[in-house]
Amino acid sequence: MARVSTFAKAFAGRWRIVEMDNWDNDALDLVEEAHLTFQGTADGEIAFVALKGFLDVRYGARDGSACAEFSWEGQDENDPVCGRGWAALGSAGRLVGHIYIHNGDDSGFVCERD
Repeated sequence: MARVSTFAKAFAGRWRIVEMDNWDNDALDLVEEAHLTFQGTADGEIAFVALKGFLDVRYGARDGSACAEFSWEGQDENDPVCGRGWAALGSAGRLVGHIYIHNGDDSGFVCERD
């Protein structure tokens, strides 16, 4: 259980989404500042363009690196949406990952600590 706590601490806090594969950077902050936030041992939030979702996070390792895998549910332009995703600690202190919208788009992303 100590490893989970260590992984959670590595991701804890707010990360600014600075790049996504499927959306232009000028659209990311349409409704609010694009971000991915990890709170506590299993909670978090993601927001970009007109989507806002609340995370259910599980921490662990993937290929020997710390990883956060999550499911999420929320709204996109007031329509209910859900999906899944993952994030891993990348180079230069960045976070890299991928988000999937159930029956919809998916996109890679890059975050910097806020």
